[in-house]
Amino acid sequence: MKKILKWFFGAVLLVVVLAVVLLLSLDTILRVIAENRIRAQTGMDAEIGKFHVGLLEPVVSIENLRLYNPPAFGGTPFLDIREIHVEYDRAALVKNQIHITLMRFNLGELDIVRNEAGQTNLFSLGVALPAKNAPGGNIGLKEFKQRTGLDFRGVDVLNVSVGTARFIDLKDPSHDRAQNIGIDNLVMKNVKTEADLAGLAALVALRGSEVFGVLVDQKNSGAEVQKLLGF
Repeated sequence: MKKILKWFFGAVLLVVVLAVVLLLSLDTILRVIAENRIRAQTGMDAEIGKFHVGLLEPVVSIENLRLYNPPAFGGTPFLDIREIHVEYDRAALVKNQIHITLMRFNLGELDIVRNEAGQTNLFSLGVALPAKNAPGGNIGLKEFKQRTGLDFRGVDVLNVSVGTARFIDLKDPSHDRAQNIGIDNLVMKNVKTEADLAGLAALVALRGSEVFGVLVDQKNSGAEVQKLLGF
């Protein structure tokens, strides 16, 4: 009997220790899962400096997320996102709704790359462009619900920062250029559809005209980038 009790309490202690280790390692595990998921769905290598999911508070935060272009674009950097911080309504999530009370998005750098074949990563990597005639500009939200089964109820407060945009021409480096967008803590409220971001897109296009202007000048992608940036 003593041996059985000793074994039982030893097993319970082992389970408790493993549970504690799992909780302490949860963010690391989720970070690795997120990196692998991004790589599987985009074909781009991903590095996440820090990934945190609150267990007691409705918070998800990602710091220093870097995406790298596939070999066709030299494996160069694509996005350097310094922070994505999300605070959400837990009660809404129980009802299969996404209601974000606060979101901070800090894009440190965007690198637009044209490879030696003349392809541009923004278009070759499958950037989805919203249809102009979509009612309310919310076609993306319909797709979101189809893929996740969740209704998007909007973002109460969106805080956006955008740093630098670069254009890199792997065939002719003389075309390379960089421009500081310089958007720092721009606050937007009640964001519910893509149309609510039109002003932000216009501001980014205006402040990054030297970089994005290169794309507009391209014969095959000019119309696409005008749609993408809301020209």
